Amino acid sequence: MSDTIVNIYTDGACKGNPGPGGWGAILCYGASRKEIFGGEPETTNNRMEMTAVIESLSLLKRPCTIHIHTDSQYVLKGMSEWLKGWKARGWKTASKEPVKNVDLWQKLDALVQTHDVTWHWVKGHAGHPMNERADELANQGVASLG
Repeated sequence: MSDTIVNIYTDGACKGNPGPGGWGAILCYGASRKEIFGGEPETTNNRMEMTAVIESLSLLKRPCTIHIHTDSQYVLKGMSEWLKGWKARGWKTASKEPVKNVDLWQKLDALVQTHDVTWHWVKGHAGHPMNERADELANQGVASLG
């Protein structure tokens, strides 16, 4: 699709679930690196994991080949396994329940359409330097709430 390859490393954090949360991400393109983070006063860990990816993708100005590295099985499986069925069932789960965080899933689904995205799972808190940095940024996001 594109010869522009972007590696994105994301993480979310929540102090209490629900509670104050933060998200962090690192976007790497060639020798360039951009770090972003933010927070919300009342949220969940899953919403912060998703927001990190959404905010990262929102920065991209043209179609890219993207490798998203996340320690969130929720985000990974949601995008690679569950999304197609949810959409086919009108945003309902296999048990006919409304999909949780549907607002964010719909945003994420729309954002990936223009890119060639590959999802990669990274074991969290296992010493992966970029995942550890994304975790630090997510915690900065929580701290930024005051």
